[in-house]
Amino acid sequence: MTDVFGLSHKDTGPGNAQVSHEQVVFCADERSGLRAIIAIYNTALGPALGGTRFYPYEDEQAALADVLNLSRAMAYKNALAGLDLGGGKAVIIGDPDRDKSEALLRAYGRFVQSLGGRYYTACDVGTYSEDMDLVARETPFVTGRTVAHGGAGDSSILTAFGVFQGMRAAAEHTYGTPTLRGRRVGVEGVGKVGHRLVGHLIEDGAEVVVCDVGEQAIERVRRRHPQVEVVAGRAEMVAQDIDVFAPCALGGSLDDATVAALRARIVCGGANNQLAHPGVEKQLAERGILYAPDYVVNSGGVIQVSDEIEGFKMERAQAKAAQIFDMTLKIFRMADEEGVPPAVAADRLAERRMSEVGRIRAIWLGR
Repeated sequence: MTDVFGLSHKDTGPGNAQVSHEQVVFCADERSGLRAIIAIYNTALGPALGGTRFYPYEDEQAALADVLNLSRAMAYKNALAGLDLGGGKAVIIGDPDRDKSEALLRAYGRFVQSLGGRYYTACDVGTYSEDMDLVARETPFVTGRTVAHGGAGDSSILTAFGVFQGMRAAAEHTYGTPTLRGRRVGVEGVGKVGHRLVGHLIEDGAEVVVCDVGEQAIERVRRRHPQVEVVAGRAEMVAQDIDVFAPCALGGSLDDATVAALRARIVCGGANNQLAHPGVEKQLAERGILYAPDYVVNSGGVIQVSDEIEGFKMERAQAKAAQIFDMTLKIFRMADEEGVPPAVAADRLAERRMSEVGRIRAIWLGR
């Protein structure tokens, strides 16, 4: 295990500025094939919480760039979700369908345990609640476990619910009514979060267009919601006459070409790190497109799994996730008042909470 303290990295996460992480840990176990990186952005509000992504990165540098961006976004997400938790994230390098094993996951759990509670892990792309049960056999610093083991289960449930609340807030701000009824919504990516978001939209009376690189994901949505329209990919979707674009796949979907072609008035989706590079938020604002900051609207999942720390209750977690509607509206109004894009307003609000509440932890309590 190798630590890199105070590692600086120019990223495309909240604030788009030079950042310094508190701790970055490279983990390897040759026998199980584990290669992982755990990044802790900060612990100003409490121990870092963020999921574990299992993904076949091209190389270690690509994995490092992703985990640094994602961990920073988690700090901002947890701050605006009102949690007493800092920001962290982990990535396991490999193909989860081929490389995942009990030995690998338990070896990973040992590395999480070695951090002594500075980092709580959970599910992310390529990992599931059953995987967290295995990790938890080596460390108690795990959330997102199965219901059978006292956990919150699939965190995509409240992630999708929270994105829908953010989208309702965007509709209220844009159209004057908190509903997507009669609106045409394009959902890119109908995996764990996207397919649940489609369900909320159909129930609300929206017309839905979807795309996904996986045919199985498309077929699952078609079976449940035969009325959805399917298009080949993002380029075809954004060129359509849609009111809302919902990126729910991997990050970086809002690049220059996508923003230039986008006909929607609202962008609100579940993917992390949607802005491909600094300045995209300004391009969206200049085109009159309302962007709901991703780490605000997709925080329902972290709200769900963090509730496990005090003993999970879905009713309590869902009530907290419902507040994403009010927080998103607050950010839109703050952006209008200050003359900045919503992404900038969200960053300022998160940084304010991390500074003001984090400062309190400097008060000496004695031994």
